[in-house]
Amino acid sequence: MAVLADGERYGYELVSLLGDTLGSEGTLYPLLGRLRSDGWVQTTWRESTSGPPRRYYVLTESGRAALAQFRSDWARFRDAVDDLLDTEVRT
Repeated sequence: MAVLADGERYGYELVSLLGDTLGSEGTLYPLLGRLRSDGWVQTTWRESTSGPPRRYYVLTESGRAALAQFRSDWARFRDAVDDLLDTEVRT
């Protein structure tokens, strides 16, 4: 969802941006489908000047709220792990 925070993108563009992070297109498209069914992403089809029509994905307001919550949760989790690792080093 973070790669959609700045605006809409089409599927192949997301695959290119994420590179090896997700492994393959076969991983990304089911995830985008889940985000859409959860109401966090909305899609539109547009004609392309260089090939078939493209499906564009954009975060909804609830998607932006979910991303903000995830970022907050992730920061707390990361800080807790860092504290554990720092304590382990000191002992």
